[in-house]
Amino acid sequence: MVPASLRWQGQLELLDQTLLPTRLEWIPCRDVDTLVEAIQSLRVRGAPAIGVAGAYGIAVAAGEAVRDRLAPDQARAHVLARGELLACARPTAVNLRWAVERVLNVLAGLPDDTDAATLAAVFLAEARGIHEEDIRLCTAIGRHGAAILPEGGVLTHCNTGALATGGDGTALGVITTAWGQGRRFDVFADETRPLFQGARLTAWELVERGIPVTVLVDAAAGQLLRTGRIGSCIVGADRITANGDTANKIGTYSLAVLAQAHGVPFFVAAPSSTFDLSMATGDDIPIEERAAAEVLRPLGVQAAPDQARAYNPAFDVTPAQLITAIITERGVIQPVTPEQVQAVLAR
Repeated sequence: MVPASLRWQGQLELLDQTLLPTRLEWIPCRDVDTLVEAIQSLRVRGAPAIGVAGAYGIAVAAGEAVRDRLAPDQARAHVLARGELLACARPTAVNLRWAVERVLNVLAGLPDDTDAATLAAVFLAEARGIHEEDIRLCTAIGRHGAAILPEGGVLTHCNTGALATGGDGTALGVITTAWGQGRRFDVFADETRPLFQGARLTAWELVERGIPVTVLVDAAAGQLLRTGRIGSCIVGADRITANGDTANKIGTYSLAVLAQAHGVPFFVAAPSSTFDLSMATGDDIPIEERAAAEVLRPLGVQAAPDQARAYNPAFDVTPAQLITAIITERGVIQPVTPEQVQAVLAR
């Protein structure tokens, strides 16, 4: 049984994904600083999951105001400031700011003299609504994706399952939905360096679900595609622009290029909240760069000389022309064009 990535049990609790697959440990988030650290250190990760976490974070911020006995005007200012801190915790995934701002928008309908305890209750209700919505979205994405998944093996990159969302997953949800419908195929997971989310998390989720999985180093993807064993590649997304360009975990762009070279369909699965229509193309997407130690000392093991430097972008951008289709809860965007993006998202 794969546990949820996060839960609210009188307080926000996160499953610490940095400890998987060897340990299951929950982190209580009684303050926003703890949550921000958890997001930045990837204790919770995946665009939809950090969006849900950010939504609950506004309720956590209101709880801080309750404990500090802030007056209504001070409580409101405190929540807004903490909300901005949360929204900026990671810059590439748009779901985080989207969810934070959606909860904060509730303020517009509340009197200025609303006390902190009432704010906390109202924010929690909205956050729970976002969480429940994500569960439904994942189910719909899985259904739409399974309907178009070709025969043959499936290759995925990074982690897009229950650990990365509030529900059963996006790209991995398509795989598990098809499997649950009785289809059988080989599943391959790129290890996804430098933090090994594919090996540590995707493989663990699949094993827990009883689905056989083969892990490969990222550099082996081209050779695997060349064998003809792969019928499709499917990945998630952290931000999708108006023309369908997609930011996702580093290595996704390379995989898309390889898939096109070998005539293999390349799918992206993501909820509508991952689209940022204010950005025309992927050139506008901010790309997070992370600490050098993740590359030079992966999993704490020294892999390069002390004098070496590292290039460590967390994401890359796959142009729309390399994407066969984008699978959303509202339907499938195919071909991936600005017109089709608008048409499907308007449903």
